[in-house]
Amino acid sequence: MHGTHTETDTQKKKKNMATSQVKLKLLIDTQDQRVLFAEAGKDVVDFLFYLLSLPLATVTRILKAKGDSAGCLTDLYQSLDSLNMTYMLPNKDKSSLLNPGSPLHANEIPLLLSDHDCNHQFMTTRKVYRCHYCSGQSLADVPNCRCPNCGNSMTQVASFVNTPAAATTVDTSTVEGGFVKGVVTYMVMDNLEVKPMSTISSITLLNQFNVKNVGSLEEKVVVLGADEGLKLLKASLECKTVLTSIFLGKSVA
Repeated sequence: MHGTHTETDTQKKKKNMATSQVKLKLLIDTQDQRVLFAEAGKDVVDFLFYLLSLPLATVTRILKAKGDSAGCLTDLYQSLDSLNMTYMLPNKDKSSLLNPGSPLHANEIPLLLSDHDCNHQFMTTRKVYRCHYCSGQSLADVPNCRCPNCGNSMTQVASFVNTPAAATTVDTSTVEGGFVKGVVTYMVMDNLEVKPMSTISSITLLNQFNVKNVGSLEEKVVVLGADEGLKLLKASLECKTVLTSIFLGKSVA
């Protein structure tokens, strides 16, 4: 009976990871077919801010794994991946460039996590090196460093597995993680600019967008899940009308 209960909890945990998603409310100008802004909560804003911490190689690897391109960076990444180690300096390791660690925990970005992603995309394995001649506990990121204990080169390869913290769902009611406070409603512009939302700011924006026919405005609640999160990441590198591009399917230069 106990084993069955544990299995059920695990299945639920995996299901939550695979279906992590949040909602945001779009204000759409149906006449011009553009998203003016979105009303969003803490979960969306935390996701957007986390994207700023991702190294270029990580962004390239994520897009490449999903069959998308990061422009020339994809080719540059592939060329390094294919480069024979004989051309690398003795104290340099390709994995430090191809799989750089993010300064923040992967579980801070549930929108990009799925059950597969948690185990592969954000669980990076890199080589570390230790001394083969002594029992010292020192480790080095690159080979052939001088052992601080005996002075020999540290060449014995070991694997350092950087696993994300326990997977989390988007629910932040019990633990206030991420970056911004959850008691505030935020406004996310089409170009992903973030600001606290207020009635005055909304009216000001309508004037700024020169909206003359209020009847053409439409509210639409959309889901931002793993697929949309990936599209958002890609679109943010290509245009300044990200929300319009993703949720209205309209590319605007």
